[in-house]
Amino acid sequence: MFREISPPQAFAEISETKDAVLIDCRTPSEWKYTGMPDLSPIGKKVALISLVDEAGRPNPQFIDSVNEIASADTPLYLLCRIGGRSANACNMLSQAGFSGLTNIIEGFEGRADESGHRNTIEGWKHHQLPWHQS
Repeated sequence: MFREISPPQAFAEISETKDAVLIDCRTPSEWKYTGMPDLSPIGKKVALISLVDEAGRPNPQFIDSVNEIASADTPLYLLCRIGGRSANACNMLSQAGFSGLTNIIEGFEGRADESGHRNTIEGWKHHQLPWHQS
């Protein structure tokens, strides 16, 4: 089981919860070309752990990688582009015994608007939360 909250709610909770961890489960090309959340203003770092590779193949090390940075009861907040992959990641982690799971609905970029553009109607970037591009 996991819960779902908006990017602003997630940022507030991550800011207020000492051991909370934000996991961005997108791919390396997404991190590079569309940017990534920046938690440095609150003294934290984002955990970059891809759920799938660039071709959509599952990352067989995903659960092990999360185990390296968190315990079963660590508050984990998962983020992808629009909320689908992060929901899948929450399901996988729940089945692996993790409990404090939160899916960030809307994701980093959000759904596309009527013109096909992202970041205009929802998402981490749309809400003007801290982010950077490498």
